[in-house]
Amino acid sequence: MRFLLSIIFVQILYIITCCVATAEDGYDLWLRYNKITDQQLLEHYKSAVHRIELKGSGPAVQIVKEELENGMKGLLGQIVPVNVSSGSSKNDTLQNGTIVFAIIDENGIPFSDNLGGGFPEIREKSAKLKDEGFLMKSIEIQGNNILLIFAKSEAGILYSAFHFLKLIQTHQNITDLSVLENPKTDYRLLNHWDNPDRTVERGYAGFSIWEWHKLPGYVSPRYKDYARANASVGINGTVLTNVNANARVLTPQYLGKIAAIADVLRPYAIKVYLTARFSAPVELGGLKTADPLNKEVRNWWKTKIDEIYKYVPDFGGFLVKANSEGQPGPQNYERSHAEGANMLAEALDNHGGIVMWRAFVYSFDENEDRAKQAYNEFKPLDGKFRDNVMVQVKNGPIDFQPREPFHPLFGAMPKTPLMMEFQITQEYLGFATHLVYLASMWKECLESDTYAKGEGSTVATVIDGSLYNKNISGMAGVSNIGADRNWTGHPFAQSNWYALGRLAWDHTLTEAEIADEWLRMTFSNNKDFIAPVKEIMLFSREASVNYMTPLGLHHIMGEGHHYGPGPWVDQAAREDWTSVYYHRADENGIGFDRTKTGSNAVSQYYKPVEEKFGDPGSCPEKFLLWFHHPDWDYTMNSGRTLWEELCHKYYKGVSMVRDMQEKWNAAEGLIDRERFVHVKSLLAIQLEEAEMWRNACLLYFQQFSGRPIPKQYEKPSGSLEFYKKLDFRYAPGNLHCE
Repeated sequence: MRFLLSIIFVQILYIITCCVATAEDGYDLWLRYNKITDQQLLEHYKSAVHRIELKGSGPAVQIVKEELENGMKGLLGQIVPVNVSSGSSKNDTLQNGTIVFAIIDENGIPFSDNLGGGFPEIREKSAKLKDEGFLMKSIEIQGNNILLIFAKSEAGILYSAFHFLKLIQTHQNITDLSVLENPKTDYRLLNHWDNPDRTVERGYAGFSIWEWHKLPGYVSPRYKDYARANASVGINGTVLTNVNANARVLTPQYLGKIAAIADVLRPYAIKVYLTARFSAPVELGGLKTADPLNKEVRNWWKTKIDEIYKYVPDFGGFLVKANSEGQPGPQNYERSHAEGANMLAEALDNHGGIVMWRAFVYSFDENEDRAKQAYNEFKPLDGKFRDNVMVQVKNGPIDFQPREPFHPLFGAMPKTPLMMEFQITQEYLGFATHLVYLASMWKECLESDTYAKGEGSTVATVIDGSLYNKNISGMAGVSNIGADRNWTGHPFAQSNWYALGRLAWDHTLTEAEIADEWLRMTFSNNKDFIAPVKEIMLFSREASVNYMTPLGLHHIMGEGHHYGPGPWVDQAAREDWTSVYYHRADENGIGFDRTKTGSNAVSQYYKPVEEKFGDPGSCPEKFLLWFHHPDWDYTMNSGRTLWEELCHKYYKGVSMVRDMQEKWNAAEGLIDRERFVHVKSLLAIQLEEAEMWRNACLLYFQQFSGRPIPKQYEKPSGSLEFYKKLDFRYAPGNLHCE
């Protein structure tokens, strides 16, 4: 009997172990490398990939070997030999099904004469490669089908390997390829808002992944997985620390820890950057001033930067938030942003480092429309920054709202490289609770026409440097990564990390293309799953705008924590931290007049844009209340009054979330149970909170409109007072939590 019980126990343990081993928890992100289940497709790939020749040397090459071996074993279910060699040879045996990865020589000629010499197209395309780019070309030699993959650097070979694996992951053709890929922007970064105590400002996926208290003695294996994920989408830099900077990260105690992280990231072609607290010479150096023109201050920074490079030889540089929201900066000493940035840039220039100076500034003493302040401060400084300074500009002129018009600085500083700052973490979009695919928002901004040099002067051409022929360019995303097992809290929030990398690499990609890639790699290639779930992703951002801030409303969230609705917020440390400052609802109408009769923020745009936004008849209705204060009976394009349209949008937003639920529920059984249930649960919360947003906002604005909610809509379930009393003290990041 005891023997029988032992056998039963072992069988149960085996079943449990198997279940645990096959459970999907999201940790692998889009790099799952699960075996292809379509037998015909599997045999096709097996016949196309017999062996891999990897030509090159260096740490990244060894990583490529490891990635290719693991990827092939996972996807094909068999070992594909990856042979590494550093030298070129005229006697390479190129059998059918050989994949050749090679770093081309200094003359731009492929590693073997019998490849480059006989194929002028390869030679021609190889000459077009940038440092991080790669070339893929299918050729036939003596009846053998060969795939050649060339790059000029280790980074390029690394990116090409991930691209090759992605083609197989997404079930694409690999036997007839002609691909030339170069990144559209040079600096493709994550901005972590992580603090030394491991809290994350506006982070909704747990604590920081940087375990400062254990570093450098213990280096988490998670850092390598972080590096892999970033490299797979072309991200080549990471700012480890919060823009509300702590000077301690510049001390030797922390520099040793930072060096340990840099050592892990370096083979993946990722540089580390830090945030520089402008008052560090006073706080750390004991100086009496941090004046950027003071000789002692300049020497202090030069010495400190030299010290950083001793710890991290390939240190990328600094991201700086100065003279904004109480942070110290050059204006404390009556110096300009350019003078502050140039001081740091001069010291970094000897090492090849850069300064990313944030344009998110607004003064406590300035009563001007906050949407105008960054332009007012930075436009006069155009051409005054050193060559290794980029001004990092948020996509919109307020602060990562669900929808904003593009920032007027884009196109307005032709002599200065401008770097895009998007927010991946969903500070104003339901945190990691709501499914909101942000590529749609980012594409809306990137494709906006500034008219800086006439029609076609899009924001994208400003930030990639092509509009004004800039030598450096960049795009950054405020990270949504945390210590949660699945990295981002919501399984679909991973798509925004992925999308940031893909758009930084190639902003011409559509949001649909990126969503398709991500879904196939992260969940399944099953078309019955892909089609409806991709649809969810593509309309999810519009749904969130509708149930939160339709028709150009903005900044009407709860105070401090930014969680949930708060259109009634009228008391804060400064007027432009309240909601009433922005929506300006009264019995005559709603919206912020930014035309000539108001703040005249429209004048900061080039004439065609100014004229379009400045006239309510031509202003896109999605921005109507951003630029205008129409009355409640203003006739919309639909024929409805403004009040009726506002109701329509809020109710439509909730309806769209219900549609998301319906489509997701139909996916049951098409993917793993664990993640299906997780997303289903979060969608239920999202619906509840969408209804809360709708009810609270409409009941509040109804006080001013004096008009009923149209009869066809369900009535709000609670009173306005009920919604005002809702307490979110335990929302992540709530400063008032007790």
